[in-house]
Amino acid sequence: MDLKSRIDTAVREAIRLGQDGAAPAKLAAALEYATTPGGARIRPTILVSVAMACGDDAPGVTDAAAAALELMHCASLVHDDLPCFDDADTRRGKPSVHRAFSEPLAVLAGDSLIMLAFEMLARSAVHDPMRSAQLVLTLARQSGMPGGICAGQGWESEEKIDMRAYHRSKTGALFVAATQMGAAAAGQDPEPWAELGDRIGEAFQVADDLRDAVFDEATLGKPVGQDDRHGRPNAVAELGIEGATQRYHDILSGAIASIPSCPGEAMLAQMVNMQARKLTPATAASRA
Repeated sequence: MDLKSRIDTAVREAIRLGQDGAAPAKLAAALEYATTPGGARIRPTILVSVAMACGDDAPGVTDAAAAALELMHCASLVHDDLPCFDDADTRRGKPSVHRAFSEPLAVLAGDSLIMLAFEMLARSAVHDPMRSAQLVLTLARQSGMPGGICAGQGWESEEKIDMRAYHRSKTGALFVAATQMGAAAAGQDPEPWAELGDRIGEAFQVADDLRDAVFDEATLGKPVGQDDRHGRPNAVAELGIEGATQRYHDILSGAIASIPSCPGEAMLAQMVNMQARKLTPATAASRA
């Protein structure tokens, strides 16, 4: 089974678990709607790739971790699109969850995905209780306060924004979760993997700014110009297209250099480069 199929299977199995029994039909449908199509699945791809580079000796734990991380990411998108935040009408080329199902069901769908993410990690304890506990702790830290994705959203309500803390929480936190959870799923110390995740997250943020500047809504599958609309700084506004492109490649080089020593180090570096090409406009990717 290839990497994409492995991740998609893990996510589908998690959603089926969330729809089991006498579940409310509309909410059950919203869970599947929010997670399909899967987009780039870059975070779980990084997670599984790190686990494989470290040996991947407990694939059941790795698959649970990958599903949990993707569910948390999808939950954050559902909530991020709500009228109280970005008020986005589309996501991944189709109506956002609150447009398709209503605002109350979007809130509940996001909440349900978060709960399901932690349930998947708890269930992985049958394979290895200690790894399961570490995965729960890591995902909780990178999702909540003081520096997870909840904090990232919270910075948008402050009069004065610490931009590094804002980007590190809103965008970088789940990439740190990806690298650390991949290591933990393979029984390795997650701490040395934080820098790689942090750098990938920073590169992703710059890439997202570039894509927002050069692509249209039809290409991205979501509204463009959100930073300008909400008065948020971004790399292109600060550095211009060329400057942001150079910044992106500098960060990416640092990310690859920060990969901890492991059996699959070369393979992991190749994967990071490949994912980077998928995420950037041709003007930036051509220099990768």
